[in-house]
Amino acid sequence: MKTPLADRVRPVSLDEVVGQRHLIGEGKILRDIIENGEVPNMIFYGPSGVGKTTVANIIAEKTGKTLHRLNATTASVSDIKGIVSTLDSFLAMDGVLLYLDEIQHFNKKQQQSLLEFMENGKITLIASTTENPYFYVYNAVLSRSVVFEFKPVDAGDIEDALKRAAEELQKTDYSGFTLEVCDEAFLHMARSAGGDVRKALNSLEISLLAAHPDKNKKIKVTLELAEQASQKKAMRYDRDGDSHYDILSAFQKSIRGSDPDAAVHYLARLISAGDLPSICRRLLVIAAEDIGLAYPQAVTVVKACVDSAMQLGFPEARIPLSEAVILLATAPKSNSAAMAIDRAMNDLEKIDTGEVPEHLKDCHYGGAESLGHGTEYKYPHSYPDHYVKQVYLPSNIGDTKYYEYGDNKTELTAKQYWDKIKKGSK
Repeated sequence: MKTPLADRVRPVSLDEVVGQRHLIGEGKILRDIIENGEVPNMIFYGPSGVGKTTVANIIAEKTGKTLHRLNATTASVSDIKGIVSTLDSFLAMDGVLLYLDEIQHFNKKQQQSLLEFMENGKITLIASTTENPYFYVYNAVLSRSVVFEFKPVDAGDIEDALKRAAEELQKTDYSGFTLEVCDEAFLHMARSAGGDVRKALNSLEISLLAAHPDKNKKIKVTLELAEQASQKKAMRYDRDGDSHYDILSAFQKSIRGSDPDAAVHYLARLISAGDLPSICRRLLVIAAEDIGLAYPQAVTVVKACVDSAMQLGFPEARIPLSEAVILLATAPKSNSAAMAIDRAMNDLEKIDTGEVPEHLKDCHYGGAESLGHGTEYKYPHSYPDHYVKQVYLPSNIGDTKYYEYGDNKTELTAKQYWDKIKKGSK
């Protein structure tokens, strides 16, 4: 069986690795660690196809350590013990580098089985994960490791990798032919890979397999062929993973920042992933948390849009969702309601707020009057402007201010009204 192109053209030096300049560029920390030869236990965190395995291979080569690979989806503690059994043999004279892929699939007991060997230095662990290690890797392992975040590779860097791969293929698999990949095809494959070098290389390989040589033994990859090979652009999205929360976070922050274009962009990402429930829930939260009392009717409009979207389903749901997103992004903003309830909740957790005042207690039962419950309550509707001054907060926090009027037209109008009413009240 033929080895996939991504493995055949895998870089063998740090200079050949595309992307990750923040880690392996000149003078950057991971490069310095590798070149110094003293490699600590590490966790490589990032999406697929961005160079985690490649860098681990280079580290093993640089340090002279025997590289063992395990995938946590199929490996067990016995596999680790099997590697440990080679530690005193000729095969592991310079030590063992264990590359454990997808460590998040190891349970606590399995991860803890690594600790003894990490601490005595017999095994150098490089664990990789596509999930946030601070959520999925147990503290005991995490505290003994250095975390490096690998990022999606820029399209420009992926394009360089594709061109290098094409040159290599010209020398090997297609030595008797002339390969020609148009610039538009390279660009499309790079852009549609979603930061995944392996996916782009797979697209190139498929394109070449589908291309037929002409009578002059020329094999040409056109944009049309590249589009067919690439299919749909890769979307980094996992409803239970980092991408899910990163996109939702960017979605809400774009609306909060009053940028309708960015907000619609992130909405499109969520729609592409088919994540209707998360969109609807987040829109309702934003209407209350970020627009709030500056435009209190927004939550009503958004609820109508959300209900419409849920009834319609995709693809038509995109229209009321877009309406809600643009409305919220262009609406005036106020977080005064959210801040008020957070302050009140914080007081409940941290201080003794005291009893409900006697005059506010329920008095709709026999014997309430004898207890003094509700007897001194003043009914506001019996007074001018439906307002009368009296104490409502418990005595322990009687002067506390939780709500502060926002600096928007709606709340300032309300403030002016109540300032006038309360000033004239006895």
